[in-house]
Amino acid sequence: MQIHILASGSTGNAVLLEMGGCKVLVDAGISCRRIERGLAAVGLAVCDLDGVLITHEHSDHVKGVPVLVKKHRVPVYARPATWNYMRETEKIPRECRRDIGVKIDFGPLQVVPFPVSHDAVDPVGFCFYYKEQKWVVATDFGMITRSVAEALAYADVAVLESNHDPEMLQAGPYPLYLKQRIIGKRGHLSNNDAGILLAKIPRVQNMQVFLAHLSQHNNLPHLAERTVCDVLRHHDCAVGEDVILHCTHPDRTTSLVI
Repeated sequence: MQIHILASGSTGNAVLLEMGGCKVLVDAGISCRRIERGLAAVGLAVCDLDGVLITHEHSDHVKGVPVLVKKHRVPVYARPATWNYMRETEKIPRECRRDIGVKIDFGPLQVVPFPVSHDAVDPVGFCFYYKEQKWVVATDFGMITRSVAEALAYADVAVLESNHDPEMLQAGPYPLYLKQRIIGKRGHLSNNDAGILLAKIPRVQNMQVFLAHLSQHNNLPHLAERTVCDVLRHHDCAVGEDVILHCTHPDRTTSLVI
């Protein structure tokens, strides 16, 4: 089993998971060429994918989809409303478009979507179940909801949003409306809130957490990690034992092989 975060951030997102021999890409928000190169670097090709799962229609999660599908005819899964709102949906062959319902089965791998609070039409995260393993991708949400907390509970591996530092955001160059969007209930999760979420959910021992979707203008990898660490320690969580943190990046791959 392995996970490779090919890219994570406001400029583009793509996460590869391999479980039970099944290979799934979550989001294709970078170019087809970058996806091809990222997969090749870990010994895979697009034709090896069982499917591409789309969390929501924003461009940093879907901009690579049309070329990827045109070139490789890979099946892409999205919520029905997401297909309706996604740009260039008409360029994607109908036979490659699949709807996400209650769950998706890729052989022994079961994928269950869950709702998140974001300013998209029907945004979701994903839980991946294989044997006794539970892996979760949960990014692009502005507040901690019951569905998110339940999805992350007892996860062995989680890709979790840690988008911004509030002080950096307020002092930064973004216009007021964009700052308000980011801190809103349908925006993005702060470093501190990511730590609180991890501290409050029931956990397995040695939970592997990738801090993801870090803002390039309003966050820094070491700041995100330090803030989350501080919150966890404040709640008597042993960082490096109870929770093992990894930072992700917009321009290089972060990997874990189990």
